[in-house]
Amino acid sequence: MAVTIEELYRNYGILADAKDNLSQHKDAYQAILDGVKGGPKEKRLAAQFIPKFFSSFPELADAAINAQLDLCEDEDVSIRRQAIKELPRFATSENIFRVADILTQLLQTDDTAEFNQVNAALISISKMDAKGTLGGLFSQILQGEDIVRERAIKFLSTKLKTLTEDVMTKEVEEYVFAETKKVMEDVTGEEFVLLMRVVSGLRVLQSVNGRQQLVELVVEQADLEQALNPADPDAVDRLLQCTRQALPLFSKNVHSTRFVTYFCENVLPNLSTLTSPVAELDIQLEVLKLLAEMSPFCGDMEKLEANLNTLFTKLVEFMPLPPEEVENGENSASEEPKLQFSYVECLLFSFHQLGRKLPDFLVDKVDAERLKDFKIRLQYFARGLQVYIRQLRVALQGKTGDALKTEENKIKVVALKITNNINVLIKDLFHNPPSYKSTVTLSWKPVQKPEAAAPKRPSGEEMGSGGSTKKQITPLPRRDARQIYNPPSGKYSATIGNFNYEQRGGFRGGRGRGFGVRGNRSRGRIY
Repeated sequence: MAVTIEELYRNYGILADAKDNLSQHKDAYQAILDGVKGGPKEKRLAAQFIPKFFSSFPELADAAINAQLDLCEDEDVSIRRQAIKELPRFATSENIFRVADILTQLLQTDDTAEFNQVNAALISISKMDAKGTLGGLFSQILQGEDIVRERAIKFLSTKLKTLTEDVMTKEVEEYVFAETKKVMEDVTGEEFVLLMRVVSGLRVLQSVNGRQQLVELVVEQADLEQALNPADPDAVDRLLQCTRQALPLFSKNVHSTRFVTYFCENVLPNLSTLTSPVAELDIQLEVLKLLAEMSPFCGDMEKLEANLNTLFTKLVEFMPLPPEEVENGENSASEEPKLQFSYVECLLFSFHQLGRKLPDFLVDKVDAERLKDFKIRLQYFARGLQVYIRQLRVALQGKTGDALKTEENKIKVVALKITNNINVLIKDLFHNPPSYKSTVTLSWKPVQKPEAAAPKRPSGEEMGSGGSTKKQITPLPRRDARQIYNPPSGKYSATIGNFNYEQRGGFRGGRGRGFGVRGNRSRGRIY
């Protein structure tokens, strides 16, 4: 016979009045546990009464937790919410792992309020015992259903950083890193990005040694020991995502050498045949930009001369020879070569960075005929460069405020940065012998303080108010929304595209997990 509301209140009164003699009223607590078999009102009361006296009846602990779990799975969402709200009260030292494991499974709910309540409960028990709670979360990430795994990883990536230092101790952070490494043995692209966000924020890994450990983790995922298959979009996507995650970790003490070497040996020779993982993405430009960003942090390279030669060869490909002249000195009727400024900026910058490590490369390592050809290409490109720099400055002359914020003018501002950068680097290479001393900020990177080696002519920022006063330009787009300059003359063939790395999973087929292989979980209990 089901317990009534009156019986629940009567037994509650018995227990409330018992004070120090609670253990003598086991039957009263058992009657409250039986309330989960009643109607909606009885269940709501049971959801509140069961946790209140839970700690006083250790012999009924399993029965009490199971009764509360029944309520967490009730068809009535209001009962489920009440039961979930009370779950943290069961999280004693010996039960914390189990409660965390249960709450993690409950993340699969589609009810927004219930989902938020589960999140709040997980945060609450994390403050009681962070390591025990994380144990339950990682248990489900490693062994649970796909929907639970996905939401548990997202929970870690968004909520872990909100916990205070006294909760996230060194021991706890080391545990997170160790468990994350286990998870990363088998991940999708999206999971990898989220997990890197988790471990990159750990205070214990903010040292040089810690950042080096993170780079090692990315290197393992990138599979740099294997040659790249340029026709496999998943392999290309994996490399892009891993490189993107490694970039913020590089510094003068944490080197990008293995990635730069891999790009020179495996990517540049296959640049024209790379298969883009996303139709709108200019994969060649994306790869070249990644290489350019990494190149300043490259350490000692075993095959420096060979890799510089590969980079030099690719740079020459993007720097056309001037059109042939007919007898009267005019250009032939053939179409003028396209000057691909965006690509050349990346290649020239990368060559300039690595060239510092072997400054006699253009003097002693390149034969005279090849060097002559290169200088002809440089001169032709430099002439075209000056034309467009003048056009851009005229176009931006006098533009201020909102006028600089139009889409067209924002592209022109970026274009001026690109062309100014190339101009500075070409001037260095025209020195005899070539110089590698100038410093530029890549056009898509945040605006830096003016460098001593900046061009003598007015910069794009100075043009904002007629060249008399410096003017802050509109912040540049994020790296995943880069813009490629298309000059009005029609000599470029490039498009402006957006690509969000964090929304793609590109590790399919490489590590066995893939997407959706585990199927959808029903609400049946697997606690």
